[in-house]
Amino acid sequence: MNAVNRRRFLSNVGRGMLVGAVGAAGVGQLTFTGNLFGAEWDDRLKFGGLEPLVDLMQNTPPEKLLPELVARMKNGLDLKTMTSAAALANARRFGGEDYVGYHTFMALAPAYAMARRLPKDKSALPVLKVIYRNAERIQEDGGGDHDHMHEINSSSLNTQSATGQSLQAAVRDQNREVAEQTLAALVDKQIGEAYNHLQFAVQDEIDVHRVVLPWRAWSTLDIVGSEHALTLLRQSVRFCVAAERDRINRGRGPSELRELLPRLIEEHKLLNKPAGTRVLDDAELAKLAKTFYGAGREQAATAAAVALSEGVAAESIGEAMSLAASMLVLHDPGRKQSEPGKPVGSIHGASVGVHASDSANAWRNIARVTDDRNRIASLIAGAFHTAGQSGNLNELPWPLDEHLKPIEARDPAELLRNLDGAIRENNQARATAIVHRYGELGHAADPVFEALLQFATSEDGQLHAEKYYCTIVEEFGSSRESIRWQHLCALARVTASEFGGHSKGYHLARELMRV
Repeated sequence: MNAVNRRRFLSNVGRGMLVGAVGAAGVGQLTFTGNLFGAEWDDRLKFGGLEPLVDLMQNTPPEKLLPELVARMKNGLDLKTMTSAAALANARRFGGEDYVGYHTFMALAPAYAMARRLPKDKSALPVLKVIYRNAERIQEDGGGDHDHMHEINSSSLNTQSATGQSLQAAVRDQNREVAEQTLAALVDKQIGEAYNHLQFAVQDEIDVHRVVLPWRAWSTLDIVGSEHALTLLRQSVRFCVAAERDRINRGRGPSELRELLPRLIEEHKLLNKPAGTRVLDDAELAKLAKTFYGAGREQAATAAAVALSEGVAAESIGEAMSLAASMLVLHDPGRKQSEPGKPVGSIHGASVGVHASDSANAWRNIARVTDDRNRIASLIAGAFHTAGQSGNLNELPWPLDEHLKPIEARDPAELLRNLDGAIRENNQARATAIVHRYGELGHAADPVFEALLQFATSEDGQLHAEKYYCTIVEEFGSSRESIRWQHLCALARVTASEFGGHSKGYHLARELMRV
């Protein structure tokens, strides 16, 4: 579903969607009084016709699950259905409260998007790889019989009083039951409006997972269907409640964004102004990106608010935010201490630039599909989130002149062969320089994306390979010609960093599919 269609979906989904579109199977996650469908419900979420496959996903060890799925594929099981079942199994099992669990959920829609870019004989590889990770984590966490997400007791739902502010208040009170009931009441009224109201809680704090999880949940509805909106969106509510509880337990105060965001909206009268249409020229864009990259968070948020008040188009502000995030990747000096799967000098996984890029992408996408208030708030929050992270980074971005000088090839095929070699050597500087030179020479970008796709498919990337690859595909596509190759250079660097962290699921899938 593209941005325009999503926005239309937000505007047009009316009351009655919950029962009308969800049907008895989907609405089963709400415990209605009065025996709504003439039968008693237990407290386990059920997913209608997908339930047997969801149950298989939750209760089968990965080494047995993948052979079973490959066998079913030969009999007609398609990737969309497999991805849907995996997403629902993950949501029911982890409920947005397990680190590896929600990372795996967030990788499913990107894996499906990657599958659609691959040749038919290899298309299942990224999806099976993430499904393996999903099943492995479920088994590590005690198996599939211990759901974290159950039906909501909706006997006390008040659809009239449910608002974004009341949802936000329940999250701040760490009252998960009330927060989930509020979300359920909002979904009962209108799915799109529920997503709008959810943003009040999302915008309370800055955390990459806090913003990427609700975005990936929304985009995953394109795969699983709107009848499962409540199941997927509940993950974000539960994440926010858990994060609030953790913040308080650790003695940390709330983010200054809680007061800054409404103040900036009010000071600049942003809700009273039409959406801006002015596109920044290259110099203006570079200046705003530099602010988002190097300034303090309040200064960056204020710059976004001023730009909005002056009629700058949301896409231009988002483009600057995304550019600043890629700058964080290219200025990164690399890890100074090794971690499991992340040697000294590496930048993949939970690095400042990868996290910033995924966050900026999520804030931009949420701004595209939500209402006017959240378009404004998401861009301000996104600027705040991106900024304030450049203090320990290199002064100059990669590739440096010394990286570019040895790149003598001009032929695109030769450059791509050299890129493959640089990645396999974990040579981040050379990989970045090759892609920079390739773009500078005016060669087509698709072959580079195809070359990097094989590694996003094969490597684990410390839980980030799929998301980050799709982030850069989107950001490259929505950026102007003069800057878009910076995103692809960042992807090349991260890909060279992550090589060697091969995924067990990928190798098993290749063996089973005889690829």
